Amino acid sequence: MEETQLNTPVYRGEPIDIHGVLDRIARAARPPWVQDNVSVSDERLPQRTTAPAYRRTSRFPHKRVYLSTGVHGDEPAGPLAIAQLMEAGAFPDHAEVWVCPCLNQTGFYRNSKQNAVGVDLATDYRKLETEEVRTHVSWLKRKPNFDVTLCLHEDHTTKGFYLWEANPDDIPSPGRRIISRVAGVCPIDRSDTINNVPADNGIIRSYGNPYAQFEWNEAVFLATHKTKLSYTLQAPSQLPLAVRAAALAAAVQAVLDWVKE
Repeated sequence: MEETQLNTPVYRGEPIDIHGVLDRIARAARPPWVQDNVSVSDERLPQRTTAPAYRRTSRFPHKRVYLSTGVHGDEPAGPLAIAQLMEAGAFPDHAEVWVCPCLNQTGFYRNSKQNAVGVDLATDYRKLETEEVRTHVSWLKRKPNFDVTLCLHEDHTTKGFYLWEANPDDIPSPGRRIISRVAGVCPIDRSDTINNVPADNGIIRSYGNPYAQFEWNEAVFLATHKTKLSYTLQAPSQLPLAVRAAALAAAVQAVLDWVKE
């Protein structure tokens, strides 16, 4: 299940105004959306940590879906894709949905993969050394298990979209559907290996024992503790921001359509 990223350290593409994007999301989060911010009191924290989060309620949820992005402040397409999806009313009524649109605001202030103290949050979901990740994990533990989770990212080294799928029980999944939908928006990385890991037409399947890994990213934590089907979506940072955001939105929409079925 190793999902180590080999991204270049500095993003030189088009940035976003993260506050403006989060304001768009907040305005779009009308009922049945409710605020469910990532915030928890912890005696180990010097202050109360809060990140925006939203839950779309459903009286009789058929599926439970979780989306997150903004772990890396040099990957602006994810928050922008979430804003576009929420403004478009893309989420089905019969699904209960949780969205964390920006887990590392200080990284966006610095256009950096790391947070304000220079830590990559994507390495901390087992050690729990950072305020942001401890708070987020505590929040996740208070939620029910999810039917599918989606983590929206970018890769600075690839020229095409790809995804990681964690599906250890080999349940029916929308992986191929995601690739097919995104192919209409941007190129797919169809290399036999991506980041030195075997791939199949844009899909990397994650296997192995997560407890053999010293560092976990969010997707590994989710696949280990919260879901049987987890996706990490990787848009190519070399393409224009609008294309990357559209690719991530198309990937999420493919999963939401699958959930409707």
